[in-house]
Amino acid sequence: MSDKNKFMPEFDVAKLLGDMKMPSVPDVQAVMAAYKRNLEALSEANRVALEGAQAVARRHMEIMQSTMAGLTENLKDLSTTASPTGRAAKQTELLKKAYENAVANTRELGDLIQKSNAEAIAKLNSRFSEAMTEMKALLDK
Repeated sequence: MSDKNKFMPEFDVAKLLGDMKMPSVPDVQAVMAAYKRNLEALSEANRVALEGAQAVARRHMEIMQSTMAGLTENLKDLSTTASPTGRAAKQTELLKKAYENAVANTRELGDLIQKSNAEAIAKLNSRFSEAMTEMKALLDK
């Protein structure tokens, strides 16, 4: 008996490898095609997310421009009110209107973000479902 087998004399590597059931090699072309479709789906989801982010940024800029124009107009209106009680009433009205606009604008931006995210996730979920079907078909072969 040689020195290298003194530790485990009954261990036969060839027998071990012969007894192992190795899965067959999958169809490489099918795997590469699935990988390509995965990348295309990821790219499409990224495109949808980017378009959504751009739409949110555009709308945010429109809201900011509208707010600035409204602020300028409100300051003009406020400066023409002479009495202190009239100014206080006008300020209260303007604050209420500003709050309502801020809430509506925040809700609108949130809805835009949610819609964009949902579209991107739907694309990824669809591809994931397809990939699982493809994987099952590959393994069944």
